[in-house]
Amino acid sequence: MNILVTGGAGYIASHTLIALHEANYDFIVYDNLCNSSKNSLKAVEKIIGKTIEFVQGDIRDRQALQDLFATHSIDSVIHFAGLKAVGESVSNPLSYYDNNVNGTLVLLAMMKANNCKKIVFSSSATVYNEVSASNYKALEENDPTGATTNPYGTSKYMIEQILNDLYTSDNTFQIAILRYFNPVGAHESGTIGEDPNGIPNNLMPFISQTAVGKREVLSVFGGDYDTHDGTGVRDYIHVVDLANAHVKAIDYISKVKTSSGCQTSTKAGLEPHTQKEESGCGVSTLPLTVNIGTGIGYSVLDMIKAFEKASSKKVPYQIAPRRVGDIAKCYANPSLAKKLLNWEATKTIEDMCQDSWRWQSNNPDGYNHG
Repeated sequence: MNILVTGGAGYIASHTLIALHEANYDFIVYDNLCNSSKNSLKAVEKIIGKTIEFVQGDIRDRQALQDLFATHSIDSVIHFAGLKAVGESVSNPLSYYDNNVNGTLVLLAMMKANNCKKIVFSSSATVYNEVSASNYKALEENDPTGATTNPYGTSKYMIEQILNDLYTSDNTFQIAILRYFNPVGAHESGTIGEDPNGIPNNLMPFISQTAVGKREVLSVFGGDYDTHDGTGVRDYIHVVDLANAHVKAIDYISKVKTSSGCQTSTKAGLEPHTQKEESGCGVSTLPLTVNIGTGIGYSVLDMIKAFEKASSKKVPYQIAPRRVGDIAKCYANPSLAKKLLNWEATKTIEDMCQDSWRWQSNNPDGYNHG
């Protein structure tokens, strides 16, 4: 199987390339490098001992994608490409809708035109309604979605709707939607990891950059939440566990029997991911939509303390005002992924912190891009 990995030079995608290689999948990387570095692919090549086929291009470029499909035998896509900073999406929403939504539309059109009908999509827990995430229970796939708080989350929600509508129109598509929670960590080699441009948007790179001396102090947004220490609680998942979930998803959709073999049936009133198998001819849950998290919530201060222990470095922090749209707690119920994909997170908070520190301390300037 030859898999097209869009946005393949990015943080999560680069770790997924290693997992795909270990599972004996062939792949092609397609990336415009607007928020990633080709040096990540060079590092992956050293880890896997193999040259990666890389094509630089934009998912909005219809002709470039058509040329790619015309010159390569591609039967599956793992779709990572897209802009991903929540704050930036608020200040520049049109760019996010253009890149994320329009880019996906172009990609899907080219897939359909070339009879490539297997796709795993990189979605996000930001698709859940704020009220769903703030009721202090683990989020389940059937919880309400769509009342998002920023254009980034809205773009992910819109793409989920597009994929579900696409399947309704053509159920020979084999689709998996993975709703990530909070990816952290790095490959155990310390040679690839998260390398944000400018000021980090996520907690772990800000902690690690503060520990290594690149940042003076960490701002903790909100110290008066209804949590055990007053700081926000989130579901942090090791990026290697997340990468392995993509391999499980590719395995899953490759085994699903579509309408060409046997029909699927959706019970009235249920989301597509809760479909019941009635045909008796194998797995029939499509489009697959699952949470990818640990099911465990850690506070910001929990993460700081764990990182200090892993790195033997002090992480100075200050409590800052809450950010608009932030909530007290948000964590996953990942049981559906375990049931359908036979996947579950295996790495601990200690692993997350140790691997993050190894990457940061070995690469204080990341991939050295400007």
